[in-house]
Amino acid sequence: MLSSGMQVETVAMPAMRAIQKKSRSDFSTWMVPGLGLETPEAISARLSSADTRDAIRALAAHASRGGHVAASCSAVFLLQAAGLLARRRVTTTWWLASELQKREPSCIVDADRMVCADGPVSTAGAAFAQTDLMLHVLREKFGVALADAVARVLLIDARHAQSNFVVPTMLSNGNELVARLVARIETALPNPPRVETLAAELAMSPRTLARQVRQATGRSPMALIQTVRLNRARMLIESSRLSVESVAEQVGYADATALRRMMRRMSGSSPSRYRAAVVRR
Repeated sequence: MLSSGMQVETVAMPAMRAIQKKSRSDFSTWMVPGLGLETPEAISARLSSADTRDAIRALAAHASRGGHVAASCSAVFLLQAAGLLARRRVTTTWWLASELQKREPSCIVDADRMVCADGPVSTAGAAFAQTDLMLHVLREKFGVALADAVARVLLIDARHAQSNFVVPTMLSNGNELVARLVARIETALPNPPRVETLAAELAMSPRTLARQVRQATGRSPMALIQTVRLNRARMLIESSRLSVESVAEQVGYADATALRRMMRRMSGSSPSRYRAAVVRR
């Protein structure tokens, strides 16, 4: 049963049934699509339901037999509940990254990545990263040629980072402090405030500010500032005819070279790629 009452009939493959009877090992890959959940509260409620607990037990049992698992978006929390993310590098929907880190402190949540593969566990980011996850599994199981052929048919370019799609206001995820910081940074551009200035305005030490921002977003205050600046730069590049030099000036970078360098470091893209994407539309 899928969302909105949609149903998909499935039949277990006879060959797989026979293999499982003869051996306790199962090296198949289970794909777990996103659950359509957007908040920590919704995730907690879903994980407590009877059918979800059955799924969690099944995933844990599958992994214990040597099986591989792949999940995207909020479904990554099923893998966490099954105990499959401990000490692994993983990703999930970028605005839920800090929540996943809270629930599994021993793992490394790399929210900037579209897909993370660590041993038998593969994870992907927000909803449409399911496509990237499927292409990753095809590449691992059947080779680069098939994965690239499917990507071409689907008109999908190579995408490795979620950073390009982060919306700063959504990083707050209901956190009033982060929402205030994002608004303050946005209104200050092209002269972004220093971390020490933000802390002083909020009557707290820089260390306290850093701790609270990291708890809420999984990022440092400086990374939050850079995210706001780069988001503004991307919007200007995509929605105006301003030169890259002018865009850099509007968001407070010394020159276009500094903007290009920061974009490549944080998102793996360049200003020209954003503008080219607009032209292709």
